[in-house]
Amino acid sequence: MFLLLALLIGVISGLRTMTAPAAVAWGAALGWFDVSQTPLAFLGYRWTPWIFTVLAIVELIADQLPSTPSRKVPMQFGARIVSGALSGAAIGAASSLLFGGLVAGVIGAVIGTYGGAAVRAKLAGSFGRDLPAALIEDAVAVIGAVLIVGAVS
Repeated sequence: MFLLLALLIGVISGLRTMTAPAAVAWGAALGWFDVSQTPLAFLGYRWTPWIFTVLAIVELIADQLPSTPSRKVPMQFGARIVSGALSGAAIGAASSLLFGGLVAGVIGAVIGTYGGAAVRAKLAGSFGRDLPAALIEDAVAVIGAVLIVGAVS
């Protein structure tokens, strides 16, 4: 179950890089799951969820800009992989499966990056413009992250 949740939070990282670590940090800080005895203990620190939340909000805004590069370019793709690994590892660590969660998070991030781009392109094509598709993707990422992290507790 935890590895599936780690995979799914990785998919969220593929959709929006900072949404998954923000949700995971909130879950850890609120005590929904314990990562305090792991290398990921910093996720449960007082300011960590706030920092990731600010970064997630900035990302949500920046994603709407026409100058934002594709999620599939190396820098963007790499950030999604790291985010998926971090978030998946944290969920895996909640059940002593840190490395398994890390791997599941990376796989999920790859799925989310390419799958999210394909779905968004189809939605944008059906709407005739990108903004509605981007907002739907934002909603899926935020709601999905909350549901996944809530399921870990």
